[in-house]
Amino acid sequence: MVKISVLQHDPSSHLPTRPGDPTPISRNLNPNMHPFARARERTRALNAAKLDRIFAKPFVDALEGHVDAVEVLAKQPDSISTVASGSWDGGLIVHNLPQRSRMLHVPEAHKGKVSGICFSENSKLLSCGVDRNVKLWNFDSNGDEPVNVFPGKAAFNSIDHQRSSQLFATASNLVQVWDETKSAPISNLTLPTSTETVTSVRFNLSETSILASVGSDRSFCLYDIRTGKAERRVIMQMRSNALAWSPTMPTSVLLASEDHNLYTFDIRHLNAPSNIYKAHVAAVMSCDWSPTGTEFVSGGWDRTVRIWKTGQGHTPEVYHTKRMQRVTSTLFTTDARFVLSGSDDGNVRIWKAKASEKLGIVTARERAAIEYRGSLVDRWKMDKEVGKIARQRHLPKPVYSAAKLKTTMLDARRVKEERRRKHTRAGESKPTAERKKVVITEQS
Repeated sequence: MVKISVLQHDPSSHLPTRPGDPTPISRNLNPNMHPFARARERTRALNAAKLDRIFAKPFVDALEGHVDAVEVLAKQPDSISTVASGSWDGGLIVHNLPQRSRMLHVPEAHKGKVSGICFSENSKLLSCGVDRNVKLWNFDSNGDEPVNVFPGKAAFNSIDHQRSSQLFATASNLVQVWDETKSAPISNLTLPTSTETVTSVRFNLSETSILASVGSDRSFCLYDIRTGKAERRVIMQMRSNALAWSPTMPTSVLLASEDHNLYTFDIRHLNAPSNIYKAHVAAVMSCDWSPTGTEFVSGGWDRTVRIWKTGQGHTPEVYHTKRMQRVTSTLFTTDARFVLSGSDDGNVRIWKAKASEKLGIVTARERAAIEYRGSLVDRWKMDKEVGKIARQRHLPKPVYSAAKLKTTMLDARRVKEERRRKHTRAGESKPTAERKKVVITEQS
């Protein structure tokens, strides 16, 4: 004999007490089982998306001091407050961000423009310019004279310091590796057939012996300073203006291109980019990763700053002001909360990385509410109305018109290609994917 346990309800609780009375309805108090649960959640997501746009005020402050375009920005790796900027007027400024003050200001650090700056160890700053000199500064002493000067034979375009060592690399008509304790370069890195002008050079943040550069001949090169030669080189359709290594993925590199796009490459497979990021309507001049590796910032000739999610090649966050001119340099701060941009008007602008973020003290209850609203918007982003509000961004009229014209031109090109394939023998083969068109040739 088997004993079975069952739930028994009193029949009288499910029947009307008197003839003509309505039938009692059982009520489930679980909020997720409420018949209007989804409708309520959608309304909350809609309100959260609207509030996010209402409180989106990203501009924080502008740091003055330069009288010409801000060409380069650099952050001190072990500090969240120290940032340096170099200008076309030859001026060099080290800023303290929380206090909005200057730790070092040298109006004529170089003759001609400052083309590259980077931090070394022990409160030292390296700068290079078109006057063929690399100068080492001690910004703690607040002196106007450099600690050391390294003369070169050609105008320098970029500089980067190796992490945890005294080596640094410069870019001119070739890539050179220097030691802070020596006055001459210790090695020259270039391909025998290369006639390029190297425009930017960067050390890998994890494998510090690996060096990458981009040049005026549309090339992207990888070097190994242990062997003293170029290991791999690719030629792209258009020239790259800047590059940045991912802080969390040592094999991932980001390129800012002249064709209005940004590309991420896995250096193990250089035949095609892993992602293409499209939104700019003019040449992209600078790029920098967030320390978390989940975002990066770019600045372009279209006078906008854009913040991208890694792996999401469209609809980035876009910042602009009426007075900001062409953006030549961008930077993420070390705490990933702020973004800096340098432009032609001589200002270094500070922006919030998340436009609607509250500055100041945030209580635990506020933090929970912010996270809940963010998760709601993310969950309902495919809803037509919620998604439209979350994605919509105001653009200046020239940028909007240029984007509209660019879309029309790309659509016309696509239709032309489809008709060509439909009515000629080109349609017998499969169309080439857009990623496969970026790299022309690869050399190793």
